[in-house]
Amino acid sequence: MTAQPSHIDSGRVLELARQVIETEAAAVCALAGRVNQDFVNAVELLLGCSGKAVVSGMGKSGHIARKLAATLASTGTPAFFVHPAEAGHGDLGMISVHDVVIVLSNSGETEELLNIVPRVKRIGAHLIAITGRPASNLSKLADVHLDARVEKEACPLNLAPTASTAATLALGDALAVAVFDARGFSAEDFARSHPGGALGRRLLIYVHDVMRTGAQLPRVNQRVTVFEALFEMTDKRLGMTAIVDDAGRIQGIFTDGDLRRTLEKHSDLKRLLIRDVMVRNPHTIRADQLAVEAVEQMERYRINQLLVEDERGTLIGALNMHDLFNAKVV
Repeated sequence: MTAQPSHIDSGRVLELARQVIETEAAAVCALAGRVNQDFVNAVELLLGCSGKAVVSGMGKSGHIARKLAATLASTGTPAFFVHPAEAGHGDLGMISVHDVVIVLSNSGETEELLNIVPRVKRIGAHLIAITGRPASNLSKLADVHLDARVEKEACPLNLAPTASTAATLALGDALAVAVFDARGFSAEDFARSHPGGALGRRLLIYVHDVMRTGAQLPRVNQRVTVFEALFEMTDKRLGMTAIVDDAGRIQGIFTDGDLRRTLEKHSDLKRLLIRDVMVRNPHTIRADQLAVEAVEQMERYRINQLLVEDERGTLIGALNMHDLFNAKVV
């Protein structure tokens, strides 16, 4: 093993880093000029697939294959990765005539893949090959070949898979994106397959999931005094109370901030009616709206609470920014 140097040439390190990035960027950009009808045919195969997309590759290509399978699966195309060496020892049983098999190999001559491809063809599954050599054996055996060749690797020795893996990754992403766009896959669909992520929380949580209701909901009749309203605010700890009429329809809102402003002008809260100092026509939201819409409304109007009403304007709930924080919508 080569001895480790006692110091590094920072200029050399930075120059090499820039060269790697520029080489990989050039390799990816060159792909755009080679996207042709073959790419369309690959998209059509995946759209017409009634089974699953089975992705396979060895070594570094295997890592990219795993990522492609995960991207397809999370964007509406059922997919999984099969290791080509394991495929020859029983995992071929996972593949059916209804599947589309995608094999990744820079050389197009990966022995483990060439061993299983004839069996995949015999099963009747369609085959897409993504290689760096259009004249390779894998390319010739495939129903569709996608050209991911690069002029050189970003490695100074032109040996380590670098630019080639970057190009294959980009081409795989392009394929997955084109498929889910043609499928009409939406942000809501994406959220359903990512319920634990930030997007899932933002698109799957509704106001009715986080709003306060029943005994937790602060509300008073418009005929009560500010003193009585203050007791309700203190009891419910939401920093405000809704003011309603006898039918439960929203008439206004009174917040901690409104209380401070009222104390500057009035001293007798036991005689002052809440309807005389409440904020009329408060901002409201419906229970079936997304919780993220409540966040947007609060930020737009610089408020911390929202009342929830039904189609008749009846108070049915309330929430504040802390409720949205706790639900991890914010």
